[in-house]
Amino acid sequence: MAQDEDVVISPTGWVAEQARTYEESDGARGTTIQGVQCLLLDYRGRRTGQLRRTVLIYGRDGDDYLLVASKGGADEHPLWYLNLEANPDVRLRVGAERFAARAETLSAREKARVWPGLVELFPPYEEYQKKTDRDIPVVRLTRVAD
Repeated sequence: MAQDEDVVISPTGWVAEQARTYEESDGARGTTIQGVQCLLLDYRGRRTGQLRRTVLIYGRDGDDYLLVASKGGADEHPLWYLNLEANPDVRLRVGAERFAARAETLSAREKARVWPGLVELFPPYEEYQKKTDRDIPVVRLTRVAD
């Protein structure tokens, strides 16, 4: 991903506003959602090839970042997750730092290990899982060389 490539920000109003605040402040503002740390995820659209951006809560597992593809407990996966399945190479902004990463969906065993910590971080995840029959994926983002 080219650093100067145009990015399409989420069409969801509050997400777009927060993404702009986060980016324009170089990660000094807009870094939490409901009091929980969040990051900017830049990913490639699977149909358009456009670079897209959203804001997501994250957990940690060692040096890796964890994302929960909850979509508030909806019966379908969030679009960002479908795009990561098609193209796992992403760019993150965590605070002031921007870097490349690679995404992978955790196995059931790995998810079971990290899920309690993610629910502790953001308790609504537990209710989201109860709302849907789909297994909510957890994605690991591992830093790669730019």
